[in-house]
Amino acid sequence: MSVTAPRVRIQALTPAHAAAARQWAERLGLGEEGEAEFALQLGDEGLQLAELGPDAPGPVRVDFVEGGAAHRRRFGGGAGQMIAKAVGVQPGVRPRVLDATAGLGRDAFVLASLGCEVSLIERQPLIAALLEDGLARATRDPEVAAIVAHMQLLTGNAVALMGAWQGEPPQVIYLDPMFPHRDKSALVKKEMRLFRPLVGDDLDAPALLEAALALASHRVVVKRPRKAPCIDGAKPSYQLEGKSSRYDIYPKKALKG
Repeated sequence: MSVTAPRVRIQALTPAHAAAARQWAERLGLGEEGEAEFALQLGDEGLQLAELGPDAPGPVRVDFVEGGAAHRRRFGGGAGQMIAKAVGVQPGVRPRVLDATAGLGRDAFVLASLGCEVSLIERQPLIAALLEDGLARATRDPEVAAIVAHMQLLTGNAVALMGAWQGEPPQVIYLDPMFPHRDKSALVKKEMRLFRPLVGDDLDAPALLEAALALASHRVVVKRPRKAPCIDGAKPSYQLEGKSSRYDIYPKKALKG
């Protein structure tokens, strides 16, 4: 059964942003008029994606400077966080990481804030646009600019990009495929409601895992809801389990300083 892609239009929230909004419209092939279920909006706070309609939740944007990113940067537990342990952060070791399912870049930002060099792949063009805008705005904040300098965004199909990778391979590849998340937070629910019609579930997760295992030099890490099955294919050697999620670890060789 084919699913019709939702219609998205571009919207400048003030006249001052009209020219830049038109540039985004041309890049992404979006119209400025007509019926639509979603709007990519550009205003003083940057680029945001909003569902249109009477019961729509608020817009979603990427913000590495304020809000949750700032709180986690300051109080998130540093190298003691489970994601840090999963990718192999340890004294003298800050692996080069490829986050092949970047989404809004939260996990990649945490790893960059710990000193890892992080490449991000996002295949959905609207989400990639939000990420690009968030990274650009972050460069204007002195503290955060030093972190996002460690982040490089790539747009496209992660399986294809990993298969055609040029140069030194990433030491660690991190995957967090879209899945029916059971996180009950209002923020995650809002984002899922926005992104599911645009992204769907990652039905190619086994292909993602296979490509990651072929490319990563040291390990692959897959984030899953805690009770979800492992991705079909190779089985993880071990797991780190938290309250709502877990990390499946596929080691290839030891990370050393």
